Amino acid sequence: MIDIKLIRENPDLVRENIKKKFQDEKLPLVDEAAELDRLNRSAINEANELRANRNKLSKANGPLFGKLKKAEGAEKDAIQAEIDKNMALVKADDDRLAELEKLEAEYAEKLKNIMYKIPQIIDPSVPIGRDDSENVEVERFGEPVVPDFEIPYHTEIMESFGGIDLDGARSVAGNGFYYLVGDIARLHEAVLAYARDFMINKGFTFMVPPFMMHGDVVKGVMSQSDMDAMMYKIEGEDLYLIGTSEHSMIGRYIDRIVPEETLPHTLTSYSPCFRKEKGAHGIEERGVYRIHQFEKQEMIVVCKPEDSMAWYDKMWKYSVELFRSLDIPVRELECCSGDLADLKVKSCDIEAWSPRQKKYFEVCSCTNMGDAQARRLGIRIKDKDGKIYLAHTLNNTVVAPPRMLIALLENNLAADGSVRIPEALRPYMGGKDHLEKSKAF
Repeated sequence: MIDIKLIRENPDLVRENIKKKFQDEKLPLVDEAAELDRLNRSAINEANELRANRNKLSKANGPLFGKLKKAEGAEKDAIQAEIDKNMALVKADDDRLAELEKLEAEYAEKLKNIMYKIPQIIDPSVPIGRDDSENVEVERFGEPVVPDFEIPYHTEIMESFGGIDLDGARSVAGNGFYYLVGDIARLHEAVLAYARDFMINKGFTFMVPPFMMHGDVVKGVMSQSDMDAMMYKIEGEDLYLIGTSEHSMIGRYIDRIVPEETLPHTLTSYSPCFRKEKGAHGIEERGVYRIHQFEKQEMIVVCKPEDSMAWYDKMWKYSVELFRSLDIPVRELECCSGDLADLKVKSCDIEAWSPRQKKYFEVCSCTNMGDAQARRLGIRIKDKDGKIYLAHTLNNTVVAPPRMLIALLENNLAADGSVRIPEALRPYMGGKDHLEKSKAF
């Protein structure tokens, strides 16, 4: 959500930003917002003038009431007439003031709804492109290897260890759910525990947030289109299941003023995540790449505006470091303008190498939200001189099993069907250095 001052002072910048995101259908919103802002400010100014005039008339009547007590005859009638005239003017001002206050609320609500639809100003470094097909590879880390044996589909690898039950989950909850079993379930938890400790060792504070949140928080952290495509609502209550812990973690700061000297706040959170996954991608019936429920370790930063780009660079590099510590080749992919959600200033994906597909696939998404979430939620910073200004917020996936499991299993699979456990994970797997095939039960 941008500052309305941008539309007042530089509407062409806002229009150009909309064009860069290939959302020309939103161009009329700039003029609509400008007109509503003008009407709202006009109503506010008139209301303030009426309040001042009412106070002036009320003060003028004070001495007249004193004179009225002492006056007689024609003089008394004249004073009473003047009082009545002032009272009538006050009544007229009160009626108009009530109208204006109603208009102010109406204009402000309409303006807010429009401002929610106008995209955040993207960073100048963001490549211009229409959609994710025009995202830009920045750098590769690790050598992508294709072994000289065939790599099965990821669920077949899991099934070879008796490690997944999709049919049972489908009977219980439908497509998009799964049971993890035995060593695969343990590996899943090992990845999460390792990711948690990795971030704690980077100085982040570990947290477990609420797994539901109110509607006003949802509107504060994401766009309406993302909300409709992702969120599950609890029937009959103002509660939504979280699609990522970043949302409830940022929601923790709603209407909060943060002392500048305590910044940055660096947090890492665990949660289950629930997503409708509406749209073109849909749910995989056979695999576990895109599903309705999964678990994730997230990293979140709340900081001063001048520090946010430095944190952005640190955060995506943490993802690279973590995946490389598990012997998984990755690359950084810069998201182009048309692939950025409306609240995002800059974003990149970290993609892991898939030896089976012979290509990379997304496993992490790092985003600088600028002041978009802070403006919506009222997250402010107070400096030592008492000045109040908006915070910047950032988020990034640490790991999101089972996508991480797909990358880990494929990149550590041996020709005999066993899977090597990377050294960093072995303490979380009871010292095991590999997984052997086993039967399902």
